[in-house]
Amino acid sequence: RAKLQAFRVVTFVLFGAFFAGPIWFMFEFSTRGIGENSPRTLDAWKAIGTYPDLVAGIVASLELAVITSIGVLVVLVPTMVWVRLRLPRLRRVIESISLLPLTIPAIVLVVGFAPMYQWLGTNFSDSILTLSLAYAILVLPYAYRALDAGLAAIDVKTLSEAARSLGASWPVVMWRVIVPNISSALLNAALLSVALVLGEYTIANNLLYPNLQVEIVSLGRTNAGTSIAVAVASLLFAFVLLVALSFVGGQRGGRRRTRERLVQTFGRDFSGGTR
Repeated sequence: RAKLQAFRVVTFVLFGAFFAGPIWFMFEFSTRGIGENSPRTLDAWKAIGTYPDLVAGIVASLELAVITSIGVLVVLVPTMVWVRLRLPRLRRVIESISLLPLTIPAIVLVVGFAPMYQWLGTNFSDSILTLSLAYAILVLPYAYRALDAGLAAIDVKTLSEAARSLGASWPVVMWRVIVPNISSALLNAALLSVALVLGEYTIANNLLYPNLQVEIVSLGRTNAGTSIAVAVASLLFAFVLLVALSFVGGQRGGRRRTRERLVQTFGRDFSGGTR
């Protein structure tokens, strides 16, 4: 047992060094002064807010992350629940379709997206927020796997039938029964979506949309220190978000997991409702 504990500690330290090392060296580079013997400085970090294009790229990427995450969850959750309840034979088909973006390189996707975005820009809007349509396809495999694991951990059919027998409508079943029981999976899917959107470069660059990564590369040509500082900040933001969502998921994970609690809740709230 002591050997197993030592192995875990060593593994944790090695993986920690593997991930923290590059971030530390990026931070070290971003705090270098001008000149060989210059002292450390945070000028590169202080200058982040002085570049309007960079700030606009940060705001756009955050907006895209929120829109993409919400859009993917709104589409996937009802679809996956309905397939599990009514069309179980289509599960493999839906899974295969959702995994297709993993097999297609991003540059190839751009070739397919380009005519669509040209049409959107001409007839509707050329806003950068329309990139959420392309990003929804990119995050589909990751969000699907996270949600599928969450749904596999609960008995969707029993929970939904119990709620329906107590008078709950389908929207209520989805919102009050299914969603609370897969809250951790929802948070994982949202985190993966946010991380992918914040780090995406190829599609935005080739479709000429200035998101965060495009602006970082552009800024790196004139001010490498500030561009590295922004890259470190985005990585730290993703890490903090991971910790926060993990904490929230742990706090909410134990709600309404048994049939007895389900009966108590719906017996009180929906006993007089209609099916």
